[in-house]
Formats: sequence, structure tokens, C-alpha cells
Amino acid sequence: MTTKADFTDEEWKQVLEGPTSAGMIVATAQKGGTFRETFAMAGAYTDARKEHGASELLDEIVTHRPKTDRPKAHSKEELKDAYLAEIRSAITLVTDKATPAELGDYRLFIVNLAKKVAGAKEEKGSEDGVTEAEASAITEIEAALGTTA
Repeated sequence: MTTKADFTDEEWKQVLEGPTSAGMIVATAQKGGTFRETFAMAGAYTDARKEHGASELLDEIVTHRPKTDRPKAHSKEELKDAYLAEIRSAITLVTDKATPAELGDYRLFIVNLAKKVAGAKEEKGSEDGVTEAEASAITEIEAALGTTA
């Protein structure tokens, strides 16, 4: 089983930022709702903590309060690109050090968190509460995680 001890402090910080970076990408994809979306992100951690599965790595990740360092960016697109780079860095670290099952759990947690954030605010003109911009953001997150073709 992979644990925090398998990572340097800097690597662990990066692993912790992967999920919150995904949440921030979705939260900033559409104007408004940031307050609800932030609560949804925290809720994803709470839900994962309750599940307390077989992944010791994921169990350790969700015990930390979700937070992220906001990258310096001059535009919304630049900010999204910086967050996607953080996700790619995190997934590379987890791929290198974790078991395939733990990697799958980490990816699934990030995708579920992104979807929970997207659905946090009822968006007008949307059947499922997710806007086209949020759905596109989730697709980009999945690509960064290597879960889409």
C-alpha cells in the first residue's frame, strides 16, 4: 500500500493539489456559484472519508483539508492551463509510486469531485445542472488524468 511516506514533502503537496485543482477548473468554468461549488468540493472529501475504502493512499489524501495555491495567471485560460498542469504532475507522481488500484481510486476521486462541483449550482438552460463549459472542463480533467482516449 502506498502512503504519504512514499512521497517527499513537495511531491505530497502536489498529490494533494491534484483534486483541488480539478475542482477549481470546474468552479471557474462558469460565472457564479463559487460559494456552493467550494462547499461541494469539501463535500466530496467528506463523502470519500465516509467510504474509507481499501486505498490507504486515498484515505490519507481525504484527511487533509482541500486547499490549493492559486497559480499566477493573466487570463482564465492561463489559470485553467496551470491547474491542468498540476493535475498532470500529480497523476505522474501517483502513477510512479502507487499501485494500479490506488491510481484508479485517485483518478475516480478527482473525476467525482469535479462532477460534484459542476452539479453544485443549478445552471439555467441545463437539464442536469451542468453547463457546457463545466462539461468541457470535466472532459479536459479526464484527459489530464489519462482516463479518456
